[in-house]
Amino acid sequence: MPNIKSAKKRVKVIATKTLQNKALKSGLKTCIKNFEKAVESADKAAAEAAFKYAVKRIDQAASKNILHVNAAARKKSQMALKLNAMK
Repeated sequence: MPNIKSAKKRVKVIATKTLQNKALKSGLKTCIKNFEKAVESADKAAAEAAFKYAVKRIDQAASKNILHVNAAARKKSQMALKLNAMK
């Protein structure tokens, strides 16, 4: 346990940031799952809407360093392939 005031503050800040990152990651996973469900149900309009929203969320996560840039590009590519195979 830290004794210095600034170190105590860092512990609090890190705990807060960790919770924020977990919430953003969870929301991102939900968006991706919603896209997967839309693809499985073969609903083209819903899949395209879910894809657009998921790509936006992936880009936001990558810009905040919650997701690595290359991992974000890979996820978007995989999702685009699934969407195009659906058509």
